[in-house]
Order: sequence, then structure tokens, then C-alpha cells
Amino acid sequence: MTGWVILVDQLKDFPNADTPHKVITTSDYLARPRLFDVGRPKLINLSRSYAYQSNGYYASLLAEARGHRVVPTVETMLELREAKLYEHALPELEDAFNRCARRADFRPEGEFRLLVCFGIAREPSFEAFGRLLFDWFRCPALEVTVAPDTWLGIDRIRPRNITRLENGEAAFFREALHQHTKREWRDPKERTVAKYDLAVLYDPNEKLPPSTAASIKHFARIAEKHSVDVEPITRRQLAELAEYDGLFIRETTSIDNHTYRFARRAWQEGMPVIDDPVSMIRCTNKVFLMELLGQNGVPTPPTIMLADLADLPRAMDELGLPLVVKIPDGSFSRGVHRVASAAEFRRVAEELFEETDLLLAQKFLPTEFDWRVGVLAGEPLFACQYRMARGHWQIVKHRPDGSLTEGGMTAFGLDQAPAAVMDLALRAARPIGEGFYGVDLKQTGSGIVVMEVNDNPNLEHGYEDAVGKDEIWLRLLKWFTDRFENR
Repeated sequence: MTGWVILVDQLKDFPNADTPHKVITTSDYLARPRLFDVGRPKLINLSRSYAYQSNGYYASLLAEARGHRVVPTVETMLELREAKLYEHALPELEDAFNRCARRADFRPEGEFRLLVCFGIAREPSFEAFGRLLFDWFRCPALEVTVAPDTWLGIDRIRPRNITRLENGEAAFFREALHQHTKREWRDPKERTVAKYDLAVLYDPNEKLPPSTAASIKHFARIAEKHSVDVEPITRRQLAELAEYDGLFIRETTSIDNHTYRFARRAWQEGMPVIDDPVSMIRCTNKVFLMELLGQNGVPTPPTIMLADLADLPRAMDELGLPLVVKIPDGSFSRGVHRVASAAEFRRVAEELFEETDLLLAQKFLPTEFDWRVGVLAGEPLFACQYRMARGHWQIVKHRPDGSLTEGGMTAFGLDQAPAAVMDLALRAARPIGEGFYGVDLKQTGSGIVVMEVNDNPNLEHGYEDAVGKDEIWLRLLKWFTDRFENR
């Protein structure tokens, strides 16, 4: 068996000869649960009807109860029953449809119907729309009806019965199914069948990723020995996310890009995910984070929120010069500026206020290095010192030409780092959640302060794991597998 199982009401609906995957009837699936005592199959429900209390409905309902992954889910079936139940998705879908239509100079003269199978639109011009539709509604075959007008509005979205596909639609459906499932078509002798599949979201073009492709491969080699298949995915594979058991985000996160959408979709699917959307919200905005840490009694550098230019004199009076100005959602030293004079402070603030309504001003605390403590589920995972880039006051120095320089780092055993640093790091991570965090701290003459808590900290093979070695990766893997088994 390939790992995929196709459910049909009658075997003639989708003959086994049309696919390398196992085909069984919904009646057999409902009546014979022991068919799948081993492994977690990926089910594609091709029932003739998804109506409430139909065989198709019960097949997806029991699949979820049995811990099997199924497309479509009962939630999707119910959403597609009435337009008012999916109207929340229409603004984004219509916007995507109209963008595709404008690029293709498409102007329908009458009612237009588009078939989308597994996120692939039958009309190639609507490729991006097809992917988005499958992201919203993971259903094998969907038909979208569009009304002709200046703005092409969606009148209806409905599942298509595969037994009623015509005029080449059935061949298109089979090819779309092939494309959707082909990543699993491996020689069974090539490797043992993994018990779980973990998706790792990464950007192969990112300059400063939390983990490089080489580190992800190292993690994959360790995971394979423990029956977990680690598969890197990119932003274009959101529609495939539910085929996995969990998600590990190894790409710089932001609330306003696809990383948050991946985290939220995984969360909605009930999948264990690092970083979870709540942690992302709490960590990516420094204004919220400073307030949260302050409310929990965690010492941070003296900080003042700036709402407009009128707040600048007070910041200079209380913090002195030089001071540090930050945008709320910067990362890897981006959007962080040191200003040494009132004129420079005003110039930088004016530029940054064009991007955001709030800024942070912080007391400048020069140190030769920052501590970074990795925390996983409330327990320390690693401890490192990151040194400032040569001739610079930050760990990363960004040059105007886009190049950068980083300072060196040293890994410490968990019992080698100062106890006060470790204790404060755990206190800082506690109000964020039970995920994986990187707590940055400065050790100054007047005490230790927390600079920030990162929701997707760096973890590079040969660097952060230089002391803890594979034990660090094994603990991360165990975080996921414990939650896989408890689902």
C-alpha cells in the first residue's frame, strides 16, 4: 500500500486500474475498522455524496475518530453545504480570481464554471486561484460558478461528483490526483515506512534562516531512525499541509506573511506546530512582548513607547543618549537603530513612523556579547553566547549593499551557563507558551535583563548544538512525537 487510500461508494466509480493506490468502498471502511490497524493512511473520500449522514459523511467522520487523515473533512463538507457558511472566504477568493482574470485578459460573456481538482485549475490561467481555493476548502473536486460583470463575483462553490465528470474532466481529475499524491510514490524497498510525517517549512533563498537546509537534513537523518519522515516544504505547499502530522517552521516568521498562515492552518488541523500562532503573535511584536514581560515581573531594559514625535524629548530625558530605537516587528537586528544625538533621533523616528504607528526607545546597554537560551516546553534546551559583529554594537551588521557580518558564538553546557541567566530565561519564556523559544539576555553591571523572546530561534548543526549534540534534536523530535501519539 502506498500510504494513500481512496474511498468510493462503488468500486466502479474509480477502478483500481486507474491508480496505484488502494481503493475500497465506504461501506467496507465503515464496517471493517481493522483494515487499518497498522499505520495512518491518507484517505481521499470520493463518495458520490457528502450530505449530512450519508456514507461519505460518516466515512470522513469516522476517519477523524480513528486518527486517519482524510480529504475532505466533515468540517469542509458542512461549510460547502450553504453559501452563507463559506461567505467569509469569498472576499479573498474573488480577489484572487479577478487578479488571474486580469492577467489573462479573461472576460466571460456568460456564466463561467471552473473545475478545480486538488488545487489544480482546469484553466491554467487560474493556477493561483486553484491553489488558494484548495487551501480554503480541501476537497478533491470543486466547481466554482462565476457571474459575468465588471467584478467577477463567485455565485457558488460546490463539490463535484466524480461519476458525473464529462468531456475530458475525468482524465483531468486523474492527472490532478496523480500530481497530488506523487510525492508518496517511492520504491518501498528504498526506505522503511515512517510512522509519522513532519513538515519543515523553509525558504531556500533566505539569507539568515533559523536553520539552514544542511541543518534540516541533519535533523531528518536523526528523525528517520525514530520512524519520523522529515520533509522540507516551501510556501507554495500550504494546500498539502494537512497531509502531514506536524509542522516545524524554520523560516523567519511574521504575522503578515505566509508563515503565520501556515501556523494557523496547522493549529486549525489540530497538528502540533512550532511556532504556534499564539506564540508568533506574542513574540513578533516587541511592543506586546515588553508589556507582557513587564506584567510578569521579568526585568527588561528601560523602555519607552513612542506614539509620535512629541514623545522624543521624554525618551531622551529618561533614557539618555545614545539610545536604541526599534520598530515593533523587526528581526535579525533589522529595524533597530542606535542614535547618538537629538537630530539623529528625530530623523530616524520620522523615517520609521512612515512604516508603523508605534516605536520603542530603549536604554543603550553595550555588552561584548548577548546570551541566548533555547527553551523548549518550559525547559532549557541550549545556552550560547553571541558576540557582537566586529566594530559594531549588534550581533549582525547589515551593510547598505545588502551584505552582512555576524559575530562569533560559543555554546555552553546547560550547567556551565550562569544559573541566574538560565532562571531568568525560563521566567521570560513561561508567559509565551509551551513551544520552542530563544530568550536573549544581556549581563550588565547592574543586573541581567531580557532583551526579547524569539518564537523561532536559530538552531544550526555545529553551532547551537555544539555541546548538546544530537540530544538537542532528539528532544525537539520527542516534543513532536509525544503530541503525535496523544492526538
